[in-house]
Amino acid sequence: MEFTFDLNTIWFILIGLLLTGYAILDGFDLGIGALHLLVKKDIDRRIMLNSIGPVWDGNEVWLVTGGGALFAAFPHVYATVFSGFYNAIIMLLFMLIFRAVAIEFRSKRPMKWWRQMWDFAFSVASILIAFLMGVALGNIITGIPLDANKEYIGTFWNMINPYTVLVGITTVALFMMHGSIYGVLKTEGELNQRLKGWVNNSIIFFVICYVTTTMATLIYFPNMAKHFKDFPPLFALALINMLAIANIPREIHHGREFMAFLSSAASIASLLALFAVGIFPNIVLSNPNPEFSLTIYNAASSQKTLTIMLIIAAIGVPFVLAYTISIYWIFRGKVKLTNMSY
Repeated sequence: MEFTFDLNTIWFILIGLLLTGYAILDGFDLGIGALHLLVKKDIDRRIMLNSIGPVWDGNEVWLVTGGGALFAAFPHVYATVFSGFYNAIIMLLFMLIFRAVAIEFRSKRPMKWWRQMWDFAFSVASILIAFLMGVALGNIITGIPLDANKEYIGTFWNMINPYTVLVGITTVALFMMHGSIYGVLKTEGELNQRLKGWVNNSIIFFVICYVTTTMATLIYFPNMAKHFKDFPPLFALALINMLAIANIPREIHHGREFMAFLSSAASIASLLALFAVGIFPNIVLSNPNPEFSLTIYNAASSQKTLTIMLIIAAIGVPFVLAYTISIYWIFRGKVKLTNMSY
């Protein structure tokens, strides 16, 4: 399908940017959670928690904003996904709730069993959130069974197959890499040195998963490469992704922790860009009946709605960006524990 830069395409890109912002910002939160149980000392676990303490809830604003934009711009997609994936989404919401409760309750009592219980809840919830998000992305690539009424006609177990599980594990690995780099950025001393070692291990873990997932995608879902064949300059996205990942250990080695974090963020953004180019113009692919797929045209709101929303987004998004930047600026630097810390 020929690319047309219209309102539907603009909203496809905007929602992609919002979800990319969420993946970059909440990704390191989830990565810190996935690594949390590897830290053994109570004070080190508190430092890990307080590295994300001022920002974790604000990071989730990007997910809420992306979901709201999807509801308004592509209501058929919102209805189909949220009704068809109901069990998975309820599970995701429970994990988000448990993670938030674990962060807040963990240090409210000094008992060892109390803190270990919430540490376990925090880590498991973080891993499952990342995994479920990866499974959702995998299902968009493989396609899901839809009928002519745009309704999901499968079951929960239709969403679980070797490929979607592989994408889920790759997502966990990606966020572990991202989280370990953020941990290096926010810590010092012995914990900082330990996290630097975890950066290299998590990069290896992610690269193995990434290469395996890429091979599986090209072999079993060649349609994801169609636009790249039709317009070869798009291959630059894959090149940017590889260079960003390769640059991370270099920046860590030279002590440029913030640049390593930016490289990790660039790798996430380019990965999601590759995904978006691959599925365009579909948002939800129907399999085995591709004629029932939800695209940026047959699942969109009216042009008037998209226009009004674009005006509102132009006013509102800068406020979200300003809030995000100000919070990170206020809480910049290494973590210092105080009486007000988690």
